[in-house]
Amino acid sequence: MLNIQSRSLNPVNILKTEADEEKAETARLSSFIGAIAIGDLVKSTLGPKGMDKILLNEGRNEGKVEVTNDGATILKSIGVDNPASKVLVDISKTQDDEVGDGTTSVTVLAAELIREAEKLIEMKIHPQTIISGWRKAVDAAKVALEKSTQNHSDQPDRFRNDLMNIARTTLSSKILSQHKDLFAKLAVDSVLRLKGSGDLNAIQIIKKLGGSLSDSYLEEGFLLNKKPGVNQPKRIEKARILIANTPMDTDKIKVFGSRVKADSVAKVAELELAEKEKMREKVDLIVKHNINVFINRQLIYNYPEQLFADAGVMAIEHADFDGIERLALVTGGEIVSTFGSPDKVKLGHCDLIEEVMIGDDKVLKFSGVPLGEACTIVIRGATQQILDEAERSLHDALCVLTETVKDSRIIYGGGSGEVLMAHVVTQLAEQTPGKESFAIDSFANALRQLPTIIADNGGFDSAQLISELRAYHSQGKHTYGLDMNVGCTADMAELGIIEPFVVKRQVLISAAEAAEMILRVDNIIKAAPRRREVDRRGH
Repeated sequence: MLNIQSRSLNPVNILKTEADEEKAETARLSSFIGAIAIGDLVKSTLGPKGMDKILLNEGRNEGKVEVTNDGATILKSIGVDNPASKVLVDISKTQDDEVGDGTTSVTVLAAELIREAEKLIEMKIHPQTIISGWRKAVDAAKVALEKSTQNHSDQPDRFRNDLMNIARTTLSSKILSQHKDLFAKLAVDSVLRLKGSGDLNAIQIIKKLGGSLSDSYLEEGFLLNKKPGVNQPKRIEKARILIANTPMDTDKIKVFGSRVKADSVAKVAELELAEKEKMREKVDLIVKHNINVFINRQLIYNYPEQLFADAGVMAIEHADFDGIERLALVTGGEIVSTFGSPDKVKLGHCDLIEEVMIGDDKVLKFSGVPLGEACTIVIRGATQQILDEAERSLHDALCVLTETVKDSRIIYGGGSGEVLMAHVVTQLAEQTPGKESFAIDSFANALRQLPTIIADNGGFDSAQLISELRAYHSQGKHTYGLDMNVGCTADMAELGIIEPFVVKRQVLISAAEAAEMILRVDNIIKAAPRRREVDRRGH
């Protein structure tokens, strides 16, 4: 409750009774603790030797288990009440939406910046001084990072090799690390098919239980996890496809609580006949589009299915919405819901539709689709949890690769980028007079924490490794980083451990902005809950 001392020294209440306020040091401490706790939660998942978390769902999906080390997935699933924690959850989600990878790195870096800020606040350095120093550090780090980039987009073979190395680096911290060569090839092949468009909707991922991860493969064309109706063609060449989202039982009597009285069974039969006639009219309208494949988002029912079979049309019902949207994209058709103007409807086309087996299941394969970049990655795995985590990992790799195709600059990984930035920022701190130099130096310390945590997660001696890295970078060997397979420092250029520049830059900018926002807080006010109006009768 906010109390203001009046002249008579009696407290005056400004806020409502149920409103709450945390001031100055209490508010700052609350924000710092919340942010650092979130960083500590996910930092054990960082790097190629990071550990996984089990997420148990309560409520609607009770009993559902997810096993993941994806920062965005973990933070999205946990419920946080602390305002500063929510800021870090949001930047993790933004990182995922923007570039698809680096979700854990951005959260950990922001948390480490807050940890450093806490020490500076104890030294009685004002938050605005810290922020001013951090901004100078970010500018210096960005310039150093840009200078260290390389670009091989004008050499197709070398650029493909870069993409393969980026995919391997991204997948090395995921569940797919044991099969990273296979999945890196799947990801690179599918992204290069996009011809620079970056439209990930053309890449479909299908998960099928059974087999092992190594049985996964890339299938050209489009796979739809549905079967044709009874007595309908199972194989169609030169398909003309009408894609619809329409109810096939529109004209059934659906009035709630309605009753129909009939004085004989013959009258009931007449009703059924009228209903069937309306269904037949709708099917006739659809067939007049000169099609041989009809795919509907909703159910088709037995009688219309029989009519389609008589007309030699393959009818597929209840195609899931994501599948049907993507199908319209790759076949070049439109989703329609009315059928009175066949000349205005854009049909989809493909060379061949046939049933193929994946494991024990049959799916429909659409070959020779107009959108040549369309393809399907089939992931096999022993359990649903493995399939879900494999899909998340592959999605990260696909996002990173499409971003790299747009901005083809690359940097070396293994913590070398962070140590390089920290080296430049430390030099800036030494040249900066006044208290800002403490803030700039603290930014360098936070950057060095990322490779330190990566080494700690692998069970290696982080103090020894980071001191070696600092020495190498002081000598100008800026390609040196951590080789986590053997636990030593090595030249990342020789090992082929590279990362996209866009991901690293986004991590740096987002983490600095989030930490700055949390550091600016000196008051937390919880508004009083809004009450429902109660009328005079007490209702």
